[in-house]
Amino acid sequence: MVNPIKKTIELSDGRVITLETGKLAKQADGAVELRMGNTMLLATVCSAKEAGEGVDFMPLQVEYKEKFSAAGRFPGGFLKREGRASDYEILTARLVDRVLRPLFPDNYHADTFVNITMYSSDGVEMPDALAGLAASAAIAVSDIPFNGPISEVRVARVDGEFVINPNFEQLEKADMELMVGATYDNIMMVEGEMDEVSEAELLEALKTAHEAIKKQCIAQQELAEAVGSTVKREYCHEVNDEDLRKDVHEKCYDKAYAIAKAGCADKHWRNDSFAAICDEYIESLPEEERDEKTALVKRYYHDVEKEAVRRCILDEGIRLDGRKTTDIRPIWCEVDYIPGPHGSAVFTRGETQSLSTVTLGTKLDEKILDEVLCQGKERFLLHYNFPPFSTGEARPVRGVGRREIGHGNLAHRALKRMFPEGFPYTCRIVSDILESNGSSSMATVCAGTLALLDAGVKMKKPVSGIAMGLITDTDSPKYAVLSDILGDEDHLGDMDFKVTGTVDGITATQMDIKCDGLSYEILEKALMQARDGRLHILGKINETIAAPREDYKPHVPRIVTLTIPKDLIGAVIGPGGKIIQGIQEQSGAIVSIEEIDNHGYIEVAASNKESIDKAMAMINAIVELPEEGKTYTGTVRSILEFGAFVEFMPGRDGLLHISEISWERVDNMEASGIKEGDTLEVKLIEIDKKTGKFRLSMRALQPKPEGYVERERAPRAPRRDGDRGPRRDNNRGPRRDGNRGPRRENNNEE
Repeated sequence: MVNPIKKTIELSDGRVITLETGKLAKQADGAVELRMGNTMLLATVCSAKEAGEGVDFMPLQVEYKEKFSAAGRFPGGFLKREGRASDYEILTARLVDRVLRPLFPDNYHADTFVNITMYSSDGVEMPDALAGLAASAAIAVSDIPFNGPISEVRVARVDGEFVINPNFEQLEKADMELMVGATYDNIMMVEGEMDEVSEAELLEALKTAHEAIKKQCIAQQELAEAVGSTVKREYCHEVNDEDLRKDVHEKCYDKAYAIAKAGCADKHWRNDSFAAICDEYIESLPEEERDEKTALVKRYYHDVEKEAVRRCILDEGIRLDGRKTTDIRPIWCEVDYIPGPHGSAVFTRGETQSLSTVTLGTKLDEKILDEVLCQGKERFLLHYNFPPFSTGEARPVRGVGRREIGHGNLAHRALKRMFPEGFPYTCRIVSDILESNGSSSMATVCAGTLALLDAGVKMKKPVSGIAMGLITDTDSPKYAVLSDILGDEDHLGDMDFKVTGTVDGITATQMDIKCDGLSYEILEKALMQARDGRLHILGKINETIAAPREDYKPHVPRIVTLTIPKDLIGAVIGPGGKIIQGIQEQSGAIVSIEEIDNHGYIEVAASNKESIDKAMAMINAIVELPEEGKTYTGTVRSILEFGAFVEFMPGRDGLLHISEISWERVDNMEASGIKEGDTLEVKLIEIDKKTGKFRLSMRALQPKPEGYVERERAPRAPRRDGDRGPRRDNNRGPRRDGNRGPRRENNNEE
């Protein structure tokens, strides 16, 4: 008999989240079924009993998957089954991972897998906001050591009010949207976008989200108690030598501190210098102990290096590259760097460099979204690439990784709300990171802004971004907020807080916190310091290019738009796309058409005016309504005994009767000299009101001869009062039993 254990969480608006365990996936270390309305997630966690040999990190993997059957849909493609994770699924998994990872014990190194699957969706509730809660609850009911629980919520501001976990419809109206992950005590992760909000408004949103998270953490604790999983497994994944740890600290700390204090901006010199200290210590060990102790020495030395760097910043205010805490690295940037793209820019800040390009395309270049809960098209794209050479690594370039998808998504969110509304082009930004030492995603935002301005895109406002760091003292309230952090300051510090915005407010943010007890006071200081840095960088952007180009570059395709009645869409497309394909072939332009708000919306794009004009003329000829009395140039399509059919407009044929060819009598069509394929000037003299048929004339365009008298046509014989006589009865007499008699043989006599 199954006896599941349930726990419910009521949101402020009355909606209920249900957590249930003990019914599904009972062989996993932990499994929880989460329901909200008709949305259902199943989260499972499995962790190995022992750590792998030589593993000194947390090998955590989080996967999020949405089943197409959850929404009653079939997956696309030949196989008709779910394939590799979509960008959306990867981004959702990353949100969960970033909260969970720092909360596992530092000395826990067992392979751990968290899987979250959406099995049902009502298309109303947003499942990504529930994934973190489901994952944490699965860990809570397991025996896996974890310094949680945590939860995640989405907070949005709709009509001036904050809403926790808004539905799809509410999110469309939001001017601010944040995903927040936290424990009961501390915020651990933030990511979101907004319409130029102030720092105070952002802090208010974080506080609102945290209050909702606290309730969800309490519910998980109660669920764990009901299950009886409050006692976690014992483990031993590290073997330590305290005497060795002490010796490494005594012999290496001062040397590491001296390197940290040297203030050299060359990261490779610093890395080599720090590594040399560790190598020197290893060489000092007795040869018979060296192999055995090398791994431990490297681990202990990493702690020494971390402490030296942090103390140097906290005690003397000196950073690794010699800057003060509020200083921004030197910046240089240049636009129109590459001639081929429609816009390009290089942005360099210290040892971080982005080369970004902008390409402008037509509707045919739109990205098609076909996910479980999201279908549509996207016209503003941003792709981020991080090749190994950017950090001096000698390794091959592989496919796009999760990190690249996450960083590109942040830059995309930073810029998209400043993208002009009603922009006719599909726009793609590509950021290639050529050098990296901290905050390459923020360099992408700055380079992307420069490239957009260089392409002539009329952005609402330029956007810049900056990454903030934090160093805290565990033994005192002392802390230091760092502007424009280095890669090492991110690795060795307590916070990575990225903020993007315009001169008037924040457009996007991403924050990962690695320490406990981060106060709102520190967050506020970081935000205000970030604002100063952001405005400084915007000044550098303005010096490089103050406004968008007045016009697009010569090789940018020009786009002309046209709106037509809905019932003429088919006429432009033609059977099987024949007409629209013919227009493109003959004009050299790219033509696209779609129905928007019960109208046909046509885009014509080409790199030269002649092609656009030709295509527009052909389209106008199709959508133009024929006018009686107007002259047209037509093509003879067929010859009949009594005249010819002439295509005087695309898709419209009219009858040129033999009597309308000339004022002189034409006995037959052969005598007229008109052949199929001939081009004729004709006048539309009548549109039949009942049938809609068109009567054409050539003679109407010719001068009428003097004294011309129209011949009288013979009158039709009158019908006999419309009476054709009585119809015969349907009864034609009986058939002769179906037997018509034998057929006569077909004997042909000669």
